[in-house]
This record gives sequence, C-alpha cells and structure tokens, in this order.
Amino acid sequence: MNKSDIKEFLDEKVKQYNNKKFIELDPIQIPHLFKKKEDIEISGFLTSTISWGNRKSIINNSRKMMDLLDNDPYNFVLNHKQKDLKLLSKYVHRTFNGSDLIQFIISLKNIYKKYNGMESIFAKNIKDDSIHNSIHFFKKKFFEVLYSERAKKHVSDPYKGSASKRINMFLRWMVRDDNNGVDFGLWKSIDKCFLSCPLDVHSGNIARKLGMLKRMQNDHKAVVELDTFLRDLDKNDPVKYDFALFGIGVFEKF
Repeated sequence: MNKSDIKEFLDEKVKQYNNKKFIELDPIQIPHLFKKKEDIEISGFLTSTISWGNRKSIINNSRKMMDLLDNDPYNFVLNHKQKDLKLLSKYVHRTFNGSDLIQFIISLKNIYKKYNGMESIFAKNIKDDSIHNSIHFFKKKFFEVLYSERAKKHVSDPYKGSASKRINMFLRWMVRDDNNGVDFGLWKSIDKCFLSCPLDVHSGNIARKLGMLKRMQNDHKAVVELDTFLRDLDKNDPVKYDFALFGIGVFEKF
C-alpha cells in the first residue's frame, strides 16, 4: 500500500470507530459520566492513568475510584480532609495503589489551586509543534508536592524515552473536538494538530504492518516517527487515526 492507499483505508476505519458506540467498550466512558469541565478532566486523567491491562478491569476499577471520590471528583480534590484520604489507601489497580491515588489527589489539588488546572500547564509549554515538552513540564509541576516517591512512575516523561501512551490518550480526550461525541474538545487553548498518537502494542503493531512505522520499540522515538507519518495524512488532526489503528488491532485482530 502506498501512502494514498493507507490514508484512504485509515480514513474509512476512523469513520467506523470514531462514534458513540466506541464509548460503550472503552475507558473514556468514565469521564462521560460527568458534565462539569473539571469533573471530566479529573476523572479522565485518573482513568487514563490506570489504563493498561484488561479494559473491563480498567473500567471497573475506574468506577471504584470515582465512588471513592464520592462521584464528585473536583469537589473531592479541592476540599478533601486527611480522613478522606485515608479512605483511599486500600485502592488498587495492578501496580497503582492507594498511596499512588492519594499522591494524585494531593498533586491535583496543587495543580488547580496554583495553576488554575491542568490545561494551562499543557497549553503554555508547547514547543516545536509538539505536546511532548508540555508532558515533560506537567510531570515536573505535578510532583511539586510529594507524598509518595513511587507514584512518579505513573506519569510518563517523553524526554526519558517513554511513549507516554496513557497521557497522550488523555490529551486526545480533552483536546479533540470533531462533533462525533467520543472525545470532549474541552481544552480550547490547545490545537489538536500538536497531539501525538497514544502508541501501544495494538496501534504499534498495525502501524508496522501497514509500513507506517519502522522502529520496533514502542518508545518516544517511535511516537515521533509515527507523528511524522500521521501528520502527512492529516496535518490538522493526525491523532484521529488512533481510532483506526487501535480499532483494527483490538476488534479486527488484523
């Protein structure tokens, strides 16, 4: 397949998967439970953070996390007491435990109090037509207030070689707005042209089979390589192809 053929093929797959039916089987259903901007972005950030492994388990454990936050995440983040944090200590999803969740709540409170939310940090640190620098700076700001050193591993840094799959997925959720009802398009200060594909085993394998990606490791260098290819297909909205690559890999076993 040449590049034109790949674009035609993937555009059709985007249409197939980028619709509200996608929400039913995806962790993005958790932030779709909320209406307020801050509730959506906090629930989305926490859900994306634990989005590895079995998707049914991710969704179930994300719901448990929202229950622990009284299904009012923004209010919990801003107004929690010490006794409220103790109730989070028994939470666990794979290697993300109660100590990590407590750190995330403390860090999010600092982010909203000091920086007026996550969006402002990401928007102010875009560099070289890429969101990668923003992710790097966000991690620095996120751990200004430290409760648990071990929690740092749950926020990726592309400058340390990570593909940053989960945080790139979160950014897709927050930034993209195409009126299809899946992604939220809440963050108007960031252009979707700067986003990177949430590269994982599924999207990576399909990209390689289609000849879009040569690098074998799913790391930061692979993300940059895939970014270049996808922006040739659609410079304004390259990350829409995440729906195609992920959908083909997960649902079609291509």
